[in-house]
Amino acid sequence: MSPQGYCIKKYDQPVKRYCQMLDLENNSELIAEYRKLHSPMQHWKEIREGIRKVGILEMEIYILENHLFMIVETPLDFDWDSAFAVLATLPRQQEWENTVAAFQKCAANATSDQKWHMMERMFYLYD
Repeated sequence: MSPQGYCIKKYDQPVKRYCQMLDLENNSELIAEYRKLHSPMQHWKEIREGIRKVGILEMEIYILENHLFMIVETPLDFDWDSAFAVLATLPRQQEWENTVAAFQKCAANATSDQKWHMMERMFYLYD
């Protein structure tokens, strides 16, 4: 946890944000292993490259117990459905989805876009 908050990127262009959620199996050993898979030492290089290739500028995942919250930042012209259709075909993406599905509350062969649930913004403080 960071009571000081988290720094965010600044972009040279306007961006939009998507927020999603997903639950993990409520098992501390599985959650610890899931954290390891996403660590800088164990992440899969091809997955990071694929996320960038489809046009995603930034992706953050936050965790509370077995609940995950993901923020995805993209250019304004980003098309979610098209990008995730391409992402699903990239090298090792299905292998990654199959690997992490063992930790997630989802169908065993679900794509990333089928696992994560898009959230609706219900409040904002902007002027």
